[in-house]
Amino acid sequence: MEPTSSVGAPRVFSAWSSRARQILRAVMSAMPVCMVLAWGAPSMAGETATEAMRSTITEVFRILENGELKKPEQAEERRRQLDKVIGDRISYEEMAKRSLGPYWKNLSDDERQEFVGLFAQLLSNLVANKLNEYTDEQVKFLDERLEGPYAEVRSRLRGSKVDITLSYRLVNGSGDWRMYDVIMDGISLVGNYRGQFTKIIQASSYEDLVEQLRQKSLQRKYIGKTTAS
Repeated sequence: MEPTSSVGAPRVFSAWSSRARQILRAVMSAMPVCMVLAWGAPSMAGETATEAMRSTITEVFRILENGELKKPEQAEERRRQLDKVIGDRISYEEMAKRSLGPYWKNLSDDERQEFVGLFAQLLSNLVANKLNEYTDEQVKFLDERLEGPYAEVRSRLRGSKVDITLSYRLVNGSGDWRMYDVIMDGISLVGNYRGQFTKIIQASSYEDLVEQLRQKSLQRKYIGKTTAS
């Protein structure tokens, strides 16, 4: 399938509704702690979803509060460690598949692999950018709901600039909890990505969406600075 012109096509994150913008702004302000908390070190066998997320806090805070890693010359190492924490917790494939919706089934194995990689880079850059805003947020876990291999964990994030309730959706595969979505006020992060991706594909093409993601992946953001790769 030949790519169509991207002139006039919507851009990624360019067409949020006013309500969605407000919700996502709050979600993004919470990401320095909340999303990364769900993406941390691998869970111990037999842990509940809440326990897995709670155990991650120690590792994430260790990185964020490490004085040596706060030095500008350590920005790349700090990013590397945080990328490792993220990669050990999030299910990039599940999140990418849900974000792409019905278009996923039409992709070849190679196309799926590329899309997952680009999607993972998009999220990783977003988190790296938001971690620059980390201040004094604290998280309190409220409850957990289980349905088969799936779990939804509710938490409250409080700080000097934020006080919100967030829910994390995780799936358990081989005893390891992996996050695939985060919800605020009934609005799904994956659902918002899916809405944006669908608009781009319908207005232009899947190839145009991939090209936009490729362009975004050229910018690798470190904690404290941004560089072109």
